[in-house]
Amino acid sequence: MSMLRELLTRRIKPVYAHCDLPCGVYDPAQARIEAQSVYNIMDKYSDDLHEEDKIRAIMIKEQRAELVKHHLWVLWTDYFKPEHLKQHPDLHDLFWQATKQASACKKTTDVAEAKKLLDMIDNIADIFWATKKAN
Repeated sequence: MSMLRELLTRRIKPVYAHCDLPCGVYDPAQARIEAQSVYNIMDKYSDDLHEEDKIRAIMIKEQRAELVKHHLWVLWTDYFKPEHLKQHPDLHDLFWQATKQASACKKTTDVAEAKKLLDMIDNIADIFWATKKAN
């Protein structure tokens, strides 16, 4: 019990970090991997698939598109800060458009829509890495 009391009463030193956790834990690659899965599913989707395979492909594609949105929002809300928005004024719109594009990919099997999503994520990644170099 005394060890527990010592741990609970020990003075906690404040820690300061650029993001929610020390840098190095965020990476747009997570969103890109999921978006690549969306693209690959759309690319392989065809009328020749058995009905069960079509259903599974669509379900997986929609789950992956939702994960793209999750990873983008974590990156946007936890990594990027006001100073990044000043340096890249289109950043907010880019994230908004990319998450909307991930939703659009849930509604279609058009590979061109998945390609747009990949391109948007690549643009976000370019900005992300530019901000990492600046720090």
